[in-house]
Amino acid sequence: MHRTLDRYGAGAGGTRNIAGNSALHLSLEKELASLHRKPGALVFSSCYVANDATLSTLGAKLPGLVYFSDASNHASMIQGIRHSGAKKVIFKHNDLEDLESKLKMWPRETPKVIAFESVYSMCGSIGPIKEICDLAEKYGALTFLDEVHAVGLYGPRGAGVAEHLDFNAHLEAGQNSKAIKGSVMDRVDIITGTLGKAYGTVGGYVAGSKNFIDMIRSYAPGFIFTTSLPPATVAGARASVIYQKKHMGDRALKQINVRKVKEKLAAIDIPVVPGPSHIIPVLVGNAGLAKAASDKLLVEHGIYVQAINYPTVAVGEERLRVTVTPRHTSEQIDGLVKALDNVFTELGINRVGDWTKLGGRANVGVPEASTVKPIWTDAQINIAGNQETLRDGQEAVIDTAAVRAVHKEFEVLLGPAEMNEMDREADAVVLAGAMELAADAMPRNVPHTYIPFDRAEATLAAPVAVAA
Repeated sequence: MHRTLDRYGAGAGGTRNIAGNSALHLSLEKELASLHRKPGALVFSSCYVANDATLSTLGAKLPGLVYFSDASNHASMIQGIRHSGAKKVIFKHNDLEDLESKLKMWPRETPKVIAFESVYSMCGSIGPIKEICDLAEKYGALTFLDEVHAVGLYGPRGAGVAEHLDFNAHLEAGQNSKAIKGSVMDRVDIITGTLGKAYGTVGGYVAGSKNFIDMIRSYAPGFIFTTSLPPATVAGARASVIYQKKHMGDRALKQINVRKVKEKLAAIDIPVVPGPSHIIPVLVGNAGLAKAASDKLLVEHGIYVQAINYPTVAVGEERLRVTVTPRHTSEQIDGLVKALDNVFTELGINRVGDWTKLGGRANVGVPEASTVKPIWTDAQINIAGNQETLRDGQEAVIDTAAVRAVHKEFEVLLGPAEMNEMDREADAVVLAGAMELAADAMPRNVPHTYIPFDRAEATLAAPVAVAA
């Protein structure tokens, strides 16, 4: 990111269609398409914008489209569907019977999109992706999957839950970008993700077929009329995606730490909403108590845990959301558990036994819902773990071989690290590479508004263009 900042400056300089496009942006999109084994991808300023722009454009451009939306979908998806003007049908959260009963009401030829998430951030549940794909194929619908809380955290290459469901097949396929026919990820039509959570930068994206990406690029106001992401941000995102595609250690260590926290909280009767994901929602059940607990944890124990209240969650289901990282130590985990124990006692917050007596809430205190197997199996964690990356301690563990590999990939775009002045030959290579990526990104049936470029001529002109 530092080298990119020095070379390209702090800002993109304009929209993607004018001055804000670069080889870096195109390379990131190529990397994201490869991550999801899709033909194309498009980067946005955030995944909120990606969801809003994509869903609103689809609904506006497909006459008679009907959206089938999970009741727990993120606000960005709700907003996009609303902006589209298309008809919407809400189905109960993760309820396949309810979804099918509503799909049955519409003729097969009616355009339909089922919009849902893989990991739901406030409850930690995971969408039944394979089963929804089955229903989509049965009733002639497209699938729109939000993997925001899953990319970088699930799957052998970090592509999310859809990849994780065919873990061994994707592990065996390695880093090639070809779709695995019949896999869950291949069956999902449209996938959105973020660069701002597991990947640690800023931005969002959508991946799908080339025709679909061309349509969104051509018609989505959220893509067309906004300044593109800064080059340094794009470079950082690309490096992170590349690293996580090749190294599973962080994902495995995070899952190990999540298991530790859940087990230790269960041992002292702290009410964790059961779920198979990395999300740890601690039920409080009262907005005032949730805020008070969050404040006490921060002020008295030096631990930041966010209170989640209405309208993000239902009234009476207020909670604390604990976020565990791969680098939290055993001592820090024990400190969190002890602090929560003290705060729950001091504030008189209900524990699991109390919720059981009350008949349960948010699946806490409900015996049949209490046992949920984590999506990461022991075998998968063992495959992902190794001595280089699975180390318990405060100091970050750096995989030097992986860092060198990422640096090597960036040499094509940035030139040698020791280069102190503009190298015209290197810049010519950069522009030629950008032209090749741009050609891949162009619609297959080029509209008359596009100006054809001669690649050889552009390469020859690159030094002059850059010097100017």
